[in-house]
Amino acid sequence: MPARITRRHALALMAAAATPARGQGFAGLGQDADGFALPQPDPVFRFPRDHGPHPRFRIEWWYVTANLATASGGNRGIQWTLFRSALAPEDRPGWASPQIWFAHAAMTRPDAHLVAERRARGGIGQAGVTAEPFDAWIDGWQMAGHPGADALGRLSLQARGEGWSYDLELAADGPLVFHGDGGYSVKHERGQASYYYSQPGYRVTGRLVWPEGAEEVTGQAWLDREWSSQPLDADQSGWDWFSLHLDGGDKLMVYRLRDSGDGFTPGTWIRADGRSESIPDGEIALEPLDWTRIGDRRLPTSWRIRIPSRGLVLETGPVNPRAWMATGIAYWEGPVRVTGSRSGMGYLEMTGYD
Repeated sequence: MPARITRRHALALMAAAATPARGQGFAGLGQDADGFALPQPDPVFRFPRDHGPHPRFRIEWWYVTANLATASGGNRGIQWTLFRSALAPEDRPGWASPQIWFAHAAMTRPDAHLVAERRARGGIGQAGVTAEPFDAWIDGWQMAGHPGADALGRLSLQARGEGWSYDLELAADGPLVFHGDGGYSVKHERGQASYYYSQPGYRVTGRLVWPEGAEEVTGQAWLDREWSSQPLDADQSGWDWFSLHLDGGDKLMVYRLRDSGDGFTPGTWIRADGRSESIPDGEIALEPLDWTRIGDRRLPTSWRIRIPSRGLVLETGPVNPRAWMATGIAYWEGPVRVTGSRSGMGYLEMTGYD
């Protein structure tokens, strides 16, 4: 990579980074490390440092979803995601930085799903993350910590699209949760892995502005932090990921990495008091119940989740079945309602259905 990069070169690289590479898995995540650092077992996280970026790894994200309600009980949802994608396992100042940033935001209700996207070059101040004080931003979108609070303990969250915006306050009421083996999250029997932890217990207050007007909302939010360099295997085409807030305070995270067989399906059970337990691959069954056609795609938007070891049979249905993220990397993401042996709400993300 040259020491100096023109704006024209930078824009071309940004476009390339936001396009899935053939044979590299969904979103160009890659099956080959290509000199990037790899997650190792028995991680030791250092906070607040690890809330910030890890430029020696290929891909990283700061990911917030929130299930919200209006004063009259209307179902709402928002997403705020900042991605860092590296072209080389290093960082350099200015336009020579190989770090690419892009972000997605969405606001969802039963009759609308509004989406916006931003892209930026690293090294020039347009986008980035600082760990202390915590601040994540791209253009005018921001997720910022509060002075005097733990780094992710209290956050202000803003994003906007054409004719819509949201401005929310998040306050954590539980501990961080580390997925897999202490935050070392295996994605395939051949050993691909990521570092993965969450803050799943935010209380939310704030304001949504729709093209028709504004409304006050309250609810719950979930923040995911994950980074890796080769999280997908060559036979994995994408994933179906759930984060669920269950009545009574328990929470569940489960995902299925799809392959030519049954897929790889681990999860994390989070008790109301914040204690968590990993659920190994093979103990969770995911079954599509209903499908939605969006363009040429047919997507499984309603699901049954069975966890026999916990006596759980949950069914999820979308608040808006047409919650398609028509961004540079396209996928489905939206709020869901939960029924069955427990009730609740949550979010579903489905990738690789292009």
